[in-house]
Amino acid sequence: MGLDMYAYVAARAGQHKEYWDSADFDKESEEIVNKTVTKPVEIAYWRKHPNLHGWMANLHTEKGGTGEFNGDELELTREDIDRLEEDIVEHRLPATSGFFFGDDADSYYYEEDLKFVREARAQLFLGLRVFYNSSW
Repeated sequence: MGLDMYAYVAARAGQHKEYWDSADFDKESEEIVNKTVTKPVEIAYWRKHPNLHGWMANLHTEKGGTGEFNGDELELTREDIDRLEEDIVEHRLPATSGFFFGDDADSYYYEEDLKFVREARAQLFLGLRVFYNSSW
C-alpha cells in the first residue's frame, strides 16, 4: 500500500469513476473495455509524493471539500496550476506526512512536476478539464 496520485484529462467531472465502475474485462483481448464511457487520459502519475498531495489536499479544502482527502476528484483550473507552479519553483509545497505517504520527494519529482504543469496548461488551453485524484 502507499500513496498513488494521478492527474488526468476528462470532458466532465466524474468521468473517471464512471469509466472504471462500468468497465468490463475482455477475455479475448485481455484488456479492460468500456463501450459507453470514454477513458480519461492520464497525464501524470506520482508514487508517494506527500508534499504535492498535501498541496492538493489544501486546495481541496479551499474549494469547500471536507473529510479525509482520499479518492476525491479535484478539478484544477488555470489559476490553480499557476499557483502550483509558483509553489513548486519556490519550494513551498507543504510538509505532509501520513502512514502510507513515504518521505519528502520534492527534489525527486521536481522536473516531473513542472512537466505536469506544462501538460495541464496545454490541456486547459484546448478546452479540456484537468483533475487530480489519489488513493492510499
